[in-house]
Amino acid sequence: MKKLFFGKVLLVIVVFFINALLYARYAKGKSYNNDRVLFISSYSYAWDTVQCQIEGIKKGIAPGVTVDYEFMDTKRFSSDADLDNFYKGLKYRLSEVEPYDVVILGDDAALEFGIKYQDELFDKIPLVYEGINNEELAKKAVKDPYITGVIEKLSVQENIDFACKLFPETKNVIIVLDDSVTGKAVNRTFYSYKDKYPDLEFSDINTSQMDSEEIREEIASLKEGSILIYVVMTEDAGGRQYTDAESIEFIYGYSKVPVFKMVEGSMDKGIIGGNIVSMELSGQIAAEIAMDILNGTPLEKFNKVIDSPNIYCIDEDIMRKFGLDLSLIPDGAEILNHKKTFLEQYGRVLKPAVIVMLVLALFIILAWWDGRKYKRMSEELAIAKDKLENAYHHDILTGINNRTGFNKDMEELKVLKTPFALIMIDIDNFKFINDTYGHTIGDEALRQIAMRLTEVSDINFTPYRFAGDEFIVIAKGTKDSLYEDEAKRCISIFSDIFDLSGIKHNIHGSIGIAMYPQDTEDFASLVVYADCAMYEVKNNSKNSYKFYKDIIKSKQKL
Repeated sequence: MKKLFFGKVLLVIVVFFINALLYARYAKGKSYNNDRVLFISSYSYAWDTVQCQIEGIKKGIAPGVTVDYEFMDTKRFSSDADLDNFYKGLKYRLSEVEPYDVVILGDDAALEFGIKYQDELFDKIPLVYEGINNEELAKKAVKDPYITGVIEKLSVQENIDFACKLFPETKNVIIVLDDSVTGKAVNRTFYSYKDKYPDLEFSDINTSQMDSEEIREEIASLKEGSILIYVVMTEDAGGRQYTDAESIEFIYGYSKVPVFKMVEGSMDKGIIGGNIVSMELSGQIAAEIAMDILNGTPLEKFNKVIDSPNIYCIDEDIMRKFGLDLSLIPDGAEILNHKKTFLEQYGRVLKPAVIVMLVLALFIILAWWDGRKYKRMSEELAIAKDKLENAYHHDILTGINNRTGFNKDMEELKVLKTPFALIMIDIDNFKFINDTYGHTIGDEALRQIAMRLTEVSDINFTPYRFAGDEFIVIAKGTKDSLYEDEAKRCISIFSDIFDLSGIKHNIHGSIGIAMYPQDTEDFASLVVYADCAMYEVKNNSKNSYKFYKDIIKSKQKL
C-alpha cells in the first residue's frame, strides 16, 4: 500500500513539473484577460497564405489574449482611395475600442500602412511585422525601437537546385508570376541567378500581361525538360482574379511538366512542392514575439530583422506520379500524402502486437455471433460509401457531374479509345448577372442551365460543370454530322427565357467543340482546343458554336 501511495505522489509531482515547463513561457504570474493583439493583413482571409499566418498566430498566442483581425484586401483594392478608405474605417474602429498592446502586421502593404500611420494610430504600440518581401523596408523599419519582425525571403536558388536534382535533364526553368510587388521582386532575384546556371534557359510567364487563354496555351505548350516554379498569380490581363488555390489548380490542370512552389499555401493541389516560406511559422514567430513583449521583455531585445522561416514541403503523391526516387526528399522536410512504411506504422507497437491480435480475434468472434447486425452495418456502410462516391463526382450546386467526374470519364475514354467530341460551354455575360442581381440569382441560373443540359442528355451526351460558369459535354459518336447535332442540342437549352426567382432573363452561351481523334489524340490538348474554339465564339458573335477544326482551316487560309 505504501509503495502504491508513494507512486501516486510521485506521478502527481511529475505531472505538476511537466505542466510548469509547458506554461512557463506564459505563466510568470500574469493574467492575459485584458491583453489585446491586433493583426492587420495586407490581403483577405480568402488568401491561403493569410489563413496559414492566422493559424501560426493562434499557435503562438497564449490563452486569454484577445486577438482581433483587420484585412486590407490589397489584392483587389490597392488604389490610394482604397487605402484611404481602409485607414478611415480602421481609425474609427480603433477609436471605439480599448487600445491594443501589440499590433502584428502581415506582408508589405500592412507594414507600409503601419509606418505611415504609426504616430496617429499606433503611438507607443509595438509593431511586429511578418511575411515582408521588401528586405530594405524591413531593415529600415527596425531602426524604430517600436518595430521588429520576420522577413519573407523566397528561396530561388534552393528551388532551382532541388528541381535539377529531381530532374537532371532540365533545360528550361520558367517562373509564373504577375506584376505585383512580390512578382516584380522575385523576377529580379530570379534572373540574377542566370549566370550561375549557364546550361539552363531562364524565362517567365507574366500572367498580368496575358489573358487566361494565352496563359493556358503557354503552360500547355511546355515540353519535357522544362520545370515551372510558381510564385504568384493574382490577376490576368483580362481582369480575371485568382486565389492562390485557383492559380495552382489552373496551372496544374494544363501543365505537363513538374510545378514547384516557394510560398506555403495550396500545397496539395498537384504540385511537387519545394523550399517554401512557412507562413504559419512566420505568424507563430510574430505571435511569440508579441507574447514576450506582453510578458515584459524590453523592446530593445527585438530591435532586429528575423530571418525568413523556410522549410522543404514535398507532396509524395506527385513525386510518385513523376516516378521520382523518394530518397531525394531532403531530411526534415514536411511531407504531404506520405505513405508510411511497415516499420513507421507498426515499429512502436510490435511488443503489444499479441494483445492487438487477441482483440481482433475477439472482434471477429463477436461479429460472427452477431451476423445480422454485421450484415446490416455492411449494407449501411455500402450506402454511405455510394453517397460519398456520388458526392465526390457531382457538383454540389447543380447536382450534375463535376470536374472530378469528368476526369474519371476521360480516363475511361482514354483506355477505350472511343471517338468523341468535347463541347465547352461558357455563359455569355454571366458576370453581368452576378453583378446586377447577385450571386444567389447567378447560382440559380447555373442550376437551371445544368437542369436543361440534363434534360437533353442521353447515353452518348454527358454534361459536367467544369469551373465557375463553364460547362463541358462529352458527346460520343463517329461522324462530324452527329457532333453538329450535339452542338445544336447545346444551343437549344438557351432558346427559352430563364425565370430566375421571378426575374425573366435571356441567357446565351458561347460553345467550342474539339474532336477526338480528328483534332488531336492528346486528351489534355483536346480540352485546350475546345476552350480555344469557345473563346473564338465569345470574342466574336457569342450565342453560337464553333469547331476547332474550322479555326485551324481559317488560319491556314490566312
